Amino acid sequence: MNAFKPINNVRDIRKKLGLNQIEFWSQVGVTQSGGSRYEAGRNMPKPVRELVRLVHVEQVDLSKLSKTDLLISERLKAQYPDIYNELKTLIVQEV
Repeated sequence: MNAFKPINNVRDIRKKLGLNQIEFWSQVGVTQSGGSRYEAGRNMPKPVRELVRLVHVEQVDLSKLSKTDLLISERLKAQYPDIYNELKTLIVQEV
């Protein structure tokens, strides 16, 4: 089961964001020429695809994310699901 929608056309995502190839691809650690190849149809490795999804689709600022943040989220979800779901609902309403 896939939790996320597949990324079909990365060029469309980049253009919707109004970024050139260098701006878009550098945020996920890919060179402009590598990104150009992905936009032209070359198979994108799953780690790159997931970084594109996190950074450009989900708008996650990776510079503000730490392993501790992820572990806290996992622990909260597992041990206190009611609180986790309440917080999630509040955040979704804000976005």
